[in-house]
Amino acid sequence: MARDKVEVLLPAQDVTQSIEVGKITKKAVTQANGIYIEDALKNKNNSLQIYVENTTTSGTLSATSTLTIKAGNHYPNKMLGDLSVALGAGEITAIILDDISRFENKDGSINLDFASGFTGNVWAVAKRAGIKPVA
Repeated sequence: MARDKVEVLLPAQDVTQSIEVGKITKKAVTQANGIYIEDALKNKNNSLQIYVENTTTSGTLSATSTLTIKAGNHYPNKMLGDLSVALGAGEITAIILDDISRFENKDGSINLDFASGFTGNVWAVAKRAGIKPVA
């Protein structure tokens, strides 16, 4: 399966150094492909937030669906397996990983699969780690 890539948005700090701002770019999900979030955990204090917008319909009505966060390929936590997350009809669901080692792959990515018939969008946001780049 060739997964579709989502890059983590790392907002930029404004001149006041009080906030960080960034523009969200939604990635439309192709259910058959699934998603991988590249460099998912290269951020400060494991601040990754994954957002899933469920636009699935049944007839003319919004419908619930399911997201599966795939187990990573690190032993022993990969033995905990995949985790299914309910997605409310017409809702945006925010996901914060508490046990990151359960889902992180050796290349730093995280894989997401979606229930048959799912339509919607995904994006990810995190706080930048490290020294502020020189412009």
